[in-house]
Amino acid sequence: MLARLSKYRWQYVMILPAVVLLFLFSYIPMAGIQVAFKDFHIGGTIWNSPWVGLENFSFLQDDQFWIVVKNTIWIALLKFIFGFPAPIILALLINEVRNNAFKRFVQSVSYLPHFFSWIVVAYILQSLLTLDGGLVNQLIVNMGGDPVFFLGSTQWFRPMIVASGLWKEVGWNTILYLAAITTIDPQLYEAAKVEGAGRLAQIRHITLPGMMPTIAIVLILSMPSLIAVGMDQIYPLMNPANQPVADVLDTYILRSGLQQGYFGMATAIGLLSSVISLILVLVTNQLARKFNGEGLW
Repeated sequence: MLARLSKYRWQYVMILPAVVLLFLFSYIPMAGIQVAFKDFHIGGTIWNSPWVGLENFSFLQDDQFWIVVKNTIWIALLKFIFGFPAPIILALLINEVRNNAFKRFVQSVSYLPHFFSWIVVAYILQSLLTLDGGLVNQLIVNMGGDPVFFLGSTQWFRPMIVASGLWKEVGWNTILYLAAITTIDPQLYEAAKVEGAGRLAQIRHITLPGMMPTIAIVLILSMPSLIAVGMDQIYPLMNPANQPVADVLDTYILRSGLQQGYFGMATAIGLLSSVISLILVLVTNQLARKFNGEGLW
């Protein structure tokens, strides 16, 4: 053990700051989990608050909670169905471009929106979709249609969330897949050409299999965010008109904890979400190892 520490001492020194930060900001705050089982109020401390058992989990009998769960599942599924394969497809398309200058241009334009905050994105959407002077509604009216209240519509909210998420993140997520493609041996493509394989056949039998380990890891790492559908994206666009479909677990926790003061219940919901996320990660990792032969561990 000491010999190993001595041999790799500089590597351990390099990762030490990350380990310290992980301990300070990820492990020590876990002591706050006990708030889920205590009657905690502002003015007291976690340690002197009385234990209440599972009383804070009474939200499981609340009909509004299950509406929020349904909204979360809907948005999570839509984001996963459209958001997960999109960067893979874009990476394959960019890889097929032979003009290097145009390829770099497409890459830069596609991942630039990642650096916009969701507040900026929400402002852009409001400017485009508002009833009063919005560009989209102006085009609809000019074409003879009636203006649509996109921002307050329960029908348009979910497509708006999915589309804005794709626009903002698809280019950034593509970078990892493009890096995976560069690790594929070029001789495989040369051999495929000799055998008469076209571009689609090369993508199917060489590029996609070469990307599968990366795809599996990204899939596993994306599982925790499946439940946390993105409060920073949804909250700026949520209003009383679209709240029936916009209210998700994160916004429900925010409203219950910070606005209404039910800290125990909010912590209990967060704990339940974390447990579900952990289960999803474990199951996905096991499935990846079974079908792909590789996982995170």
